[in-house]
Amino acid sequence: MRIELVKRKEHSQLMTILSPLIAVFLTLIAAAILFAISGKDPMLGLFKFFIEPLLDTWSLQEIVVKATPLVLIACGLSVCYLSNNWNIGAEGQFIVGALFGSFLPILYPDFQNAFTLPLMLLFGVLGGALWGLIPAVLKSRFNTNEILTSLMLVYVAGLLLDYLVRGPWRDPDGYNFPESRLFSDVATLPLIGDGRMSASAPITVLIVIILAIVLSKTLKGFEIQVMGESPRAGGFAGFSKKRLTLFVFAVSGGLAGLAGTMEVSGSLGQLLPSISPGYGFTAIIVAFLGRLNPIAILIAGLVLALSYIGGESVQASMGVSDKIASVIQGLLLFFVLACDTFILYRPRIQFGRRTAGREA
Repeated sequence: MRIELVKRKEHSQLMTILSPLIAVFLTLIAAAILFAISGKDPMLGLFKFFIEPLLDTWSLQEIVVKATPLVLIACGLSVCYLSNNWNIGAEGQFIVGALFGSFLPILYPDFQNAFTLPLMLLFGVLGGALWGLIPAVLKSRFNTNEILTSLMLVYVAGLLLDYLVRGPWRDPDGYNFPESRLFSDVATLPLIGDGRMSASAPITVLIVIILAIVLSKTLKGFEIQVMGESPRAGGFAGFSKKRLTLFVFAVSGGLAGLAGTMEVSGSLGQLLPSISPGYGFTAIIVAFLGRLNPIAILIAGLVLALSYIGGESVQASMGVSDKIASVIQGLLLFFVLACDTFILYRPRIQFGRRTAGREA
């Protein structure tokens, strides 16, 4: 007996729309089973994980804080994925963008004027774009696998951050703690409300709207989608696969770098040995949950941000492992991909036939 997947001639548009909701529902069931296996009340666990954070003003602001980098990185990843380029290294581009955006307030703390913050954001975009171009150039010139190169560069960026914060960029007045000096007021994004939410949130929403228009209404957006679906047809239309690879990786890395700079100049206010709980990897889930559509990604980012806050809630109140959020995020990605697979393919079972030999 053999089970194989056969591509459907046509797939249901309704199921395509409902697929993310089905994936979320299946994730809820799996999360309840996890809580039960851990010896915890499943209903209480689901309430504290998914509902309780929505009932508190401070938690709502924290959800927006967590969602902001997720949405921004996922929007950049969606540009890559739509063009059939697979950037898995957004975490590294996020870190390098934070490093590029931080060198002004760290190395030149007396440079304080109206240009400080805009220059930091610009340098952050530049740093992330340059880091993203490394796997793009390697793919275009040497046909290397961008999945491996972009992923390996994540660890290079993480070690570089750790070295700088513990070494040359460590705060001389920080009592030997591994952290940079605190950013000045002019190098910090203005806060909104009484929590940690900063101006990075409305900036991200603006970028989401601009990107949605670019992908749906411009020639470049048309080129990205055509080259992603049929490179051969794109070649006949005069589109260059190599140039597009460089472009989409630069955009993806630039948005991740911008997210990194806004993270350290917003909610953190300094460089630390670890500035991300895995935003670059979680953003992959956000991108696919949002169907690579910037507006849907905005909603998906809020859902995934809820998992971070919910994970902290059940850890503090129920004594559940702090890895529960990562497990649930992984399950959500699994169910999203599984639903998409069954929308595009149908399973078929084949039974092997035994052939009887003929006698001579």
